[in-house]
Amino acid sequence: MAESAALKNASRWMKQAVIDLTDAEFVAASGRHALACFLSHQSAEKAVTGYLIARGAEMVWGHSLADLCEDAMAVEPSFDFMKSIGPLLDKHYLGARYPGGLPGGVPAEVYESHDSERALEIARDINQFAQERIDQLPV
Repeated sequence: MAESAALKNASRWMKQAVIDLTDAEFVAASGRHALACFLSHQSAEKAVTGYLIARGAEMVWGHSLADLCEDAMAVEPSFDFMKSIGPLLDKHYLGARYPGGLPGGVPAEVYESHDSERALEIARDINQFAQERIDQLPV
């Protein structure tokens, strides 16, 4: 049976989510913890977006994992746990990139390994959760 257009598009989003996660792991290992946190957010955002597209959303707006997971909960209540951990990555969307998001210093000098380790853990969990839910959908 042919894959639906929604699942095909969702697959593209999930592929990029995995690539972003791999890049986050790479830069974290290189000591670029702020960038790893931002890429972790991007990976999780794309994974939830991919899930929403797989469920038939034609347009998905915004970058907030709290909001995206809230949207996902409307069709899959088990996203409630992802909604509880996703916002922990939201702080990296701006804070890991712009000095104005910090009271002093620059992100590259403030973020540390424990920050990127936690961000990577959350991104992996969200990616896995979204992919498992997509895999359960009928083709």
